[in-house]
Amino acid sequence: MTVQFTTTSKKDFRTPEAPPKFYALAKSIGRADKDRISTLVARMSSMSSTDSIGMMEAFLTIVPDELAEGRIVELGDFGSFRIGLSSEGSETPEEVTADKITGARVIFTPGRRFKEVLNNLRYQKEGNE
Repeated sequence: MTVQFTTTSKKDFRTPEAPPKFYALAKSIGRADKDRISTLVARMSSMSSTDSIGMMEAFLTIVPDELAEGRIVELGDFGSFRIGLSSEGSETPEEVTADKITGARVIFTPGRRFKEVLNNLRYQKEGNE
């Protein structure tokens, strides 16, 4: 699989006098919405497109609820999701309270299948054949 990329410049704000450097930026070629995913699932299974949309809706309801309960959601070779927290630093463990938590995020850890795909990607600069 080939990922197209463009370039972007970024300035290092720690050294404002330095010129910006250029970095690769993955270019999206579109979106895969629920309708596209359900059609693809229907092609490779005995589920209809409508059945697969229903399954995805249930999945999209269950996963956030499981994460909110404190569970890691493991999806085999796909990977796993878990909650990560950001908090203010404290001098002692006793000072760490819920009030010190400044935010939460979802952390995705790729599984075997994702790692295989990522390790086998090829890259092509946009506009170059």
